[in-house]
Amino acid sequence: MNFALDGFGRFVSFSGLPAAGVPAEPGVYVVVRTATTTPVFLSASPAGWFKGKDPTLPLAELQAAWVPGEPVLYIGKAAAGQSRTRGLRKRLDEYRRHGAGHPVGHWGGRMIWQLADSAELLVGWQVVADARAAEKAMIADFVAMYRQRPFSNRTG
Repeated sequence: MNFALDGFGRFVSFSGLPAAGVPAEPGVYVVVRTATTTPVFLSASPAGWFKGKDPTLPLAELQAAWVPGEPVLYIGKAAAGQSRTRGLRKRLDEYRRHGAGHPVGHWGGRMIWQLADSAELLVGWQVVADARAAEKAMIADFVAMYRQRPFSNRTG
């Protein structure tokens, strides 16, 4: 049984995000892996260092966090922010750029970049007014189903 993604229509690769017409409104997003093979983890993350910190996590931590058989790897939120200029488009662009090696502040969800097939991962989004509440509810539903958080959602 896989985690339900009701309301998430379109999924694109991270490389396809710039041309995908991601909305600027607040919302939630998910990263999924369609491959059903056992994951291969890279010993070093290709993601960007941020504030001098290496995004690489120990292989044992990655292996322990893996949720076998579940394609959802990360659940994230994109709030409007105080300036009301943030949102899905900006947050997903930061996430994409972080994975491409740029020093961008998208530290959450960084574990996905240590997957050998991270270029094949897909991201989907859903516009919601209260992104924080929606993300929290989705993670709670995931935990209720699997008794652990999604692979790359490591903080509580």
